[in-house]
Amino acid sequence: MSSKAGHSPHKTPRILIVDDDAGQRSLLNSFLKGQGFDTIPVSSGEQALETLRSQDIAMMISDVRMPGLSGLETLRRARQEHSVLPVLLVTAYADIREAVGAMRDGAVNYLAKPIDLDELLSSVRKATGIEQAVSLKLSDNRELPDYVVARSSLMQTVFRDASLVASSESRILITGESGVGKEVLADVIHTWSSRAAGRLIKVNCAAIPENLLESELFGHEKGAFTGAHAQRVGFFEEANNGTILLDEVAEMSPALQAKLLRVTQDGRFQRVGSNKEIQTNARVLAATNRNLEIEVEKGRFREDLFYRLNVMEIFIPPLRERQADIIPLAILFVAEFTKGRARFSSAVTTCLERYEWPGNVRELRNAMERATLLSHGELILPEHLPGRIREAAQDSTASAAAQASRLEEIERLAIIQALRENNFNRTETAKVLGISRRALTYKIQRFREQGFEVDGN
Repeated sequence: MSSKAGHSPHKTPRILIVDDDAGQRSLLNSFLKGQGFDTIPVSSGEQALETLRSQDIAMMISDVRMPGLSGLETLRRARQEHSVLPVLLVTAYADIREAVGAMRDGAVNYLAKPIDLDELLSSVRKATGIEQAVSLKLSDNRELPDYVVARSSLMQTVFRDASLVASSESRILITGESGVGKEVLADVIHTWSSRAAGRLIKVNCAAIPENLLESELFGHEKGAFTGAHAQRVGFFEEANNGTILLDEVAEMSPALQAKLLRVTQDGRFQRVGSNKEIQTNARVLAATNRNLEIEVEKGRFREDLFYRLNVMEIFIPPLRERQADIIPLAILFVAEFTKGRARFSSAVTTCLERYEWPGNVRELRNAMERATLLSHGELILPEHLPGRIREAAQDSTASAAAQASRLEEIERLAIIQALRENNFNRTETAKVLGISRRALTYKIQRFREQGFEVDGN
């Protein structure tokens, strides 16, 4: 059966996914299935060509760098028999020049890693003629846990993305400022995954001394170093059949980054003081408050490890940009500390909404714990809040509001100008601005909701 780009509009488009990386393949497969497409995932160019000969394929998505037939060679051979088949290439930054050249060979577009799911979906819809967007919502069999607040559209997008990738085996990089809730998101992803019965091991890479972190991650044998009085099982072993969260992963030393690269590649590692290899199938989630693309450019983080960890990035916006979540979160924390007995005065609500929350959700939780202690679990008044929060409310004059509005306008104009200068290419724009592409996507969404044109149409 030959491949047909002009498939019937009443038939579910079948997408051929070609990638030797099981995590990336699983991510694309889960995401596109969740959007209503039929998918066939294969691990090599050779398998892709065989599938094209036997299946009715509406579109092919292929990685560029693969052992055996590369994505570019697979594209060229596919074109010999399927001249109108839409092909989307997935590439790392270093391959973009090749990918652009490959468009002369018939590729309809390319996406840079890490993949932006919104860009992917837009490209697939255009190529298959399915322009009507499928409603983006959590899967029917999933609900947000009681400890999660997502009233703002930004946080709804975060958990929408999480629900789409949770069931895959892909590695996920969670980014955002300190205190925004990266650990909470990791909890939800693990709960929604097929590994929920296994353990979720959380490792704060910044809190463990460098000379002990390797032993904590991989374990050690008795006598491996001074003080190693007994054999120790490491976190990767404990997380077998479960999930491991590497929080503040950017704090790892270069030597340890190299060892982490290997375990993310094939699941193999050695305990400190041993030559015996151990296998783990732990799913790896990583989190950081740094921009890893900048860390890579400055030589502080391995580029190959960045791409291994960043199959999918989920950026959590700071609390100040999702004001609709502030009061619901405060109520949730107060209920936790008082079993629901306390309530806010209207002045307290005003204080909470006007404060900028530089410490994000973590700072809000601490403030609510303090307030419930001072109020004895009854009516919470402004004097029960930390002084800095009360002062912020008092200083919130018209001029301060105007200044904040002006700063937001400056940011918006700078982003729109950068988008125009880069032909609305989000990857290039994010690099120019020094932010991640995912962070740029959230800012664009916020501007669009405010009624500003940011799509270049």
